[in-house]
Amino acid sequence: MKQVKIEIYTPEICLEDLILHLSKIGACKIGQYSYVSSYAKVSGTWMPEVGSAPYQGEIGKLCRGEEYKLEVRCPYEKVKEALKVIYEHHPYEEPAMNIVPLLNDAFDLH
Repeated sequence: MKQVKIEIYTPEICLEDLILHLSKIGACKIGQYSYVSSYAKVSGTWMPEVGSAPYQGEIGKLCRGEEYKLEVRCPYEKVKEALKVIYEHHPYEEPAMNIVPLLNDAFDLH
């Protein structure tokens, strides 16, 4: 496995900052293209629990809201660096994200 896809759920205000800083470390690249990403508005729910410091919402109350799902590719060897960037440039106490292995390199796609 040479690459992963990182899916990051974030407020709209953070999209460009995350794309910029992830691109600077070598993520968001496909072939000869840089700053490659996709994002879509999504709706979600969450309930802050006792001991949390929520970006939005109140402890013990079910919250609903909109955010963006940002998707970027990242070289496997850069994942730890990408996680550092995400935590530095994301406002959530615990950013919601998924790191998905990609099998694209196992196939001749050309």
